[in-house]
Amino acid sequence: MKKPYAPACEQNKSVIFEAIKPYLSGEVLEVGSGTGQHAVYFAAQMPEITWQTSDLAENLDGISAWIESADLPNLPPPLELDVLGQWPTRRFDLIFSANCFHIMDCEMVAQCIAGIGGCLLPGGVFAVYGPFNYGGEYTAPSNAQFDRYLKARDPASGIKDFEWLDSLAKKAGMRLREDMGMPANNRTLIWQNRTL
Repeated sequence: MKKPYAPACEQNKSVIFEAIKPYLSGEVLEVGSGTGQHAVYFAAQMPEITWQTSDLAENLDGISAWIESADLPNLPPPLELDVLGQWPTRRFDLIFSANCFHIMDCEMVAQCIAGIGGCLLPGGVFAVYGPFNYGGEYTAPSNAQFDRYLKARDPASGIKDFEWLDSLAKKAGMRLREDMGMPANNRTLIWQNRTL
């Protein structure tokens, strides 16, 4: 199978890695691995961690193509994961997701964060990358334009409010550790499981 390719992954992989690097350890679960490009890059940078990819069934072949091509011992085959369905019974040191929340509807995001809270080890970290609104406002005109594009494709999708996400994370037992500005009006948000 020809490997799927997302230009945005190549553009943002290094800056995302630097943002989450201080928190990376042990077993990592990526929710919504997409093409698999991020996973291959991150796993190659830190061979001491295990990077577990996951996504909907229709995306697994593409992720597998990247994993097989990379041939890294710390990059196992992808897991099928629908955020509205059954979550893994394993626990992880870190759970990561990039550019997923804005293509999900609100129920999916809420179920995703609840599922993540249940899959983190005590003291484990959830890191999410993407565009977010603050106080119900866009952080840049380009984000407003992007949101209109998303809603034209799927009215249930769109950029989510940081405050709502933070409230969901708190309900799932997490507290905010960092909110980092990233290129192209994106952010990396870091929450930590409070159960220490």
